Amino acid sequence: MPDQQEWIRRSLRTPGILIFGLILSPCGWVLDLVATVAPNWRTLHNLPNSASGFMVLQGIWDICTTTSATSSVFDCGQEDSAYSNHQIIEIAQGLMVASLVVTLVGLAVAIPGVRCWKNTPNWTLAGVGGLLIFCSGVMTIIPIAWYTHILETVTTVPPDVRIEVGYCIILGYIGGIMEVLAGFVMFIGICRCCGGKNRGEERVERAVPRVNRQREPPRRRDVPSLSRPRSEASRVAYSKDDDDVSFPRAKSAVPSVNTMVSSKPYDVDL
Repeated sequence: MPDQQEWIRRSLRTPGILIFGLILSPCGWVLDLVATVAPNWRTLHNLPNSASGFMVLQGIWDICTTTSATSSVFDCGQEDSAYSNHQIIEIAQGLMVASLVVTLVGLAVAIPGVRCWKNTPNWTLAGVGGLLIFCSGVMTIIPIAWYTHILETVTTVPPDVRIEVGYCIILGYIGGIMEVLAGFVMFIGICRCCGGKNRGEERVERAVPRVNRQREPPRRRDVPSLSRPRSEASRVAYSKDDDDVSFPRAKSAVPSVNTMVSSKPYDVDL
């Protein structure tokens, strides 16, 4: 069977998308918190029957007054029923508080899913946390954008009054966008994209285990023996008169015959 491919992580390093989301979302939460509690969604200048440099700072929870000469001194707790009872103020209060709570819940869900001390994070849990953070950023941008759109019509003001955007609007935009980006980046970890680089994974070949089969007995092989049987020719003794030899043989000694001795037997020999 052909080898299969699987995705593995070669290090315990936390994926970059989770690091990006866990850093960006708390920063956005801090900016949203400042935009929620600070009384500076818009600033009114040149109010009639007021001193030169007098300003009114209006937020969604409080209204303060100050002067350009003493910009560090604020007189808060001012009453403006027409402004406080406007529809956008009530909606902004609810959405901004809900955004802060949802961001904390999203972080509480995403942090256990990161599990940087293990090889593979829980991508489902981290993705759900990213989705909650994304929703919290949207809940911040909605009242900020709506308030900016109707900035000059929140309450009826004299035509000579100059209206400026407060720093809370700017901080709210930045914080909401940071949370949207952080939540979106963490959420895409649920699906593998960019060749697995978003998760820090690599595709490797994995051998498929084969089915155990009954091993066949080893084949018997005939190995030639070094001890060869002797042939019949080798068993026959060489004759003395065999001249078919490839090496010279020593000549046998011929017994000498004494011709002077008579061959007649004597009595001593008997």
